[in-house]
Amino acid sequence: MFDLLVIHWNVNPVIFHIGSFGLRWYTLLFLSGFILGWYLFKWFFTREKVSTELMDQLLFTLFLCTIIGARLGHCIFYQPDYYFGSWKGFLEIFMMWKGGLASHGGAIALLIGMLWFTKRYGKQNGFDFFWIMDRLCIAVAFAGCLIRIGNLFNSEIYGNVTSLPWGFIFTLRGETEPKHPTQIYEALSYLILGLILLWFYWKRIDKTPRGFYFGWFLIGCFGMRFLIEFVKEPQVEFESAMTLDMGQWLSVPFIIAGIVILIIAYKRKASSWANPPQPGKRPKAAPTNYAKPLK
Repeated sequence: MFDLLVIHWNVNPVIFHIGSFGLRWYTLLFLSGFILGWYLFKWFFTREKVSTELMDQLLFTLFLCTIIGARLGHCIFYQPDYYFGSWKGFLEIFMMWKGGLASHGGAIALLIGMLWFTKRYGKQNGFDFFWIMDRLCIAVAFAGCLIRIGNLFNSEIYGNVTSLPWGFIFTLRGETEPKHPTQIYEALSYLILGLILLWFYWKRIDKTPRGFYFGWFLIGCFGMRFLIEFVKEPQVEFESAMTLDMGQWLSVPFIIAGIVILIIAYKRKASSWANPPQPGKRPKAAPTNYAKPLK
């Protein structure tokens, strides 16, 4: 519902029910991010002649790391006293429908997962950690956009009171004043970042060093997250007493890492293209010490 100056947001977060099961918009958008990522990686692999047989292993690794990392990130960074202070709280760590997910935890888990994936499959398929992260960050930007739209449908993770004409009154949460729709701010920033990185990959890959996309993604994604947090309501009580909230403190190392990765990328000047083994090409025979036969 729209007024002249505010938007009354009272959308049901559940699309439909079948018995006790309810499909939520958040779940649908979360899974859509993985599906979109799968098609993007299929294009990346096909374009650079990397074996698409790796797709299933990659998708499973990404899904597992995202879920486990994001859940543990929320429990450890935002509510450690609750989740690790009693058996009741500890058991709720495994109840994904109770509590929340933290993007910073998911990011850390993805880094660990891709280090393992590269060690397991990279060398024999012509890619390294920075190659896989350059492509993953493009997919993650679009997935992050969809997830933040899911947060909007859940009426969660919104901002402070605002007088701007696009303020949202989140009626479902009992709000009576317009708040910054920070879910939309983040969704738009991730979408724009993803489109820019995708354009560079499509049109300028020959002119960008390996690590370029990963570095700029960390700077752009977590830089915008740092700024948007200034107008976002605290997610947990202890954040209200902090100069910077937990999301901002956790963003700083990622921004610094992005700068360092860009410096390394431009110093190394490694090609952004994968270098998979060429089928049908046999390695040159090693020289021997045998004398050549007389003619």
